[in-house]
Amino acid sequence: QLQLVQSGGGLVQPGGSLRLSCTASGFSLGDYAVGWFRRAPGKEREEILCTNSSDVTTYYVDFVKGRFAISRDNAKNTVYLQMNSLNTDDTAIYYCAANGGLGYCPNEYDYWGQGIQVTVSS
Repeated sequence: QLQLVQSGGGLVQPGGSLRLSCTASGFSLGDYAVGWFRRAPGKEREEILCTNSSDVTTYYVDFVKGRFAISRDNAKNTVYLQMNSLNTDDTAIYYCAANGGLGYCPNEYDYWGQGIQVTVSS
């Protein structure tokens, strides 16, 4: 089946770091643009950043610039979201999503991960 599976979430203290994984099955993720979304408590899901098939990142919100970065390991068919200098406002469920065939970040995505909880707390 064509799907994305996420891992790497959990509980961290303010100022800490996490790396989220998004692994594809049934297709080659290296040919796809990958977006990262999050849904904070009581809020709607929003896209925060995206990487295209050439690994150029677009940031959609200011408060993750300089702290979050996307990377790929094509041998593992995986895209990573590295999150540094985390604060309590980063607490949310994080989702990855993918769309292929184009060298830019799309408006809609074909495949979605299941979502994973990130909690930042003392």
